[in-house]
Amino acid sequence: MRASFEVADIFRSAGPAYRAAHAGHLSLHQLKVMSAIEHCRTAALGGHTEACTDCGHWRVAYNSCRNRHCPRCQGAAARTWLEAREADLLPLGYFHVVFTLPAEIGDIAYQNKTALYGLLFKAASDTMMTIAADPKHLGARIGITAVLHTWGSAMTHHPHIHMIVPGGGIARDGTRWISSRPAFLLPVRVLGKLFRRLFLTGLVALHAAGRLGFYAGMAHLADRRAFLRHLAPVRKKRWVVYAKPPFSGPEAHLAYLSRYTHGVAISNSRLLRIDEAGVTFRYKDYRRDGADRQQVMTLSPDEFIRRFLLHVLPKGFHRIRHYGLLASSARKASLARARQLLNVAPPPEHVPEDQPDARPPCPCCGGHMVVIETFERWRQPRAPPNPTVPPGTIAP
Repeated sequence: MRASFEVADIFRSAGPAYRAAHAGHLSLHQLKVMSAIEHCRTAALGGHTEACTDCGHWRVAYNSCRNRHCPRCQGAAARTWLEAREADLLPLGYFHVVFTLPAEIGDIAYQNKTALYGLLFKAASDTMMTIAADPKHLGARIGITAVLHTWGSAMTHHPHIHMIVPGGGIARDGTRWISSRPAFLLPVRVLGKLFRRLFLTGLVALHAAGRLGFYAGMAHLADRRAFLRHLAPVRKKRWVVYAKPPFSGPEAHLAYLSRYTHGVAISNSRLLRIDEAGVTFRYKDYRRDGADRQQVMTLSPDEFIRRFLLHVLPKGFHRIRHYGLLASSARKASLARARQLLNVAPPPEHVPEDQPDARPPCPCCGGHMVVIETFERWRQPRAPPNPTVPPGTIAP
C-alpha cells in the first residue's frame, strides 16, 4: 500500500526551488538522485497497462527508478539480495557489531566521502579480523557482512558500519571450527582501541598523500600541523564499538539484516505530515529510554532536502561488503569447509522446477493480469478500450 506521504512528494513540490537556490552547489550525482526519486513510478519513466483475462479489470503500472537512494525502490532490492544470501547461512547465532566515527572525524568524512568511507570499511574489517584471529581471543578466521550507514535517525550525518558476524570461525590451521561464547564474541574495548589506531593511521596517511580536501570552515585543516592538532583530542577519546548478543537463529539474522542492507536516510513510513509548517516525521532520540525515545520533528522542506542529500553516496561506491569467510573470492569454499567442520549438510542444490504462473492476480476476481500495452518515457497509456466503462475496468 502506498504511504500517505512520500519523499518524492517533497522533492516534487520543493525540489525546483531548492535546485534554483543552490545552483552550482549541488553535484550532478545529487541532481540525478533528486530527479530519479521525483520521477519514480510516474509517466516520466514509462510503464505498462495490465488487464484481467477474466473480468477485464485494468490498471496502469509505471516503472520504478531503481535508484539505491529511493525509499520506494529499496524493499524489492532488499528481498532480491536476501534471497541470494540464504544459501550462506550457518546454523549459528549471529552477532551485530557497530563501529562509529567520532563527530570530529565525521565532519572530515562528509567532505571526503569516497576516501573516508572506504577507510572506515577497511579499519573496521581489519580490526575484527585481527582481534578474532588472535589466540588470546577467538583464534579463528571469521566471516563478516558489513553495511555502511551515514545517517542518524534525524537524518544528520553520522557515518557508521553495521556488521553481522557468525558466532565463531575456522581455526587458523583450518582443522576445526571454533565457536564463540554464547553471548560474547570479542571484547569491545580492545576492538575500539585497535579501530582508533588503524583509522587514525590511515587518515594521517591520506592527508600526507594529499588525498583529502578541506573547504569552507575546515579549509585550515589542509595545513598538516593544524590537522594533527585537530586530531589530538580524538586520539584520547574512547571510540565506540557496540556488540549486541546473537540472534535467536540464522533466519532471524536474515530478517534483521534486511533492515540495514538497503536502508535509506528516511523511509516513507516515518513521514507524518507535509503542510505549511514543513515536513513532520518520526525519529528516535537515543538519549532517551522507553516510550520517550520516539520523538517527532518538523523541518522546513529546504532543510529536509538538505539533510536527505547529505547521504547520497559517491557514484559506484559499494555500501555492502563481505570479508573473511564471506569474501566473494573464497565464499563458496570457505562456507563448504565451515559446514564440514560443523557437521552440517550443505544446502540442497537448486533444481529447476516448472515455474509457477508469474502473472499477478486480479484484485477484483482473482484471475490473471496480463500486459496489454507498454508505453515509453513521458508517454501516457491509451484510454481503455470502452470509454463508457469506469476507470479501472475494461469491457470483457
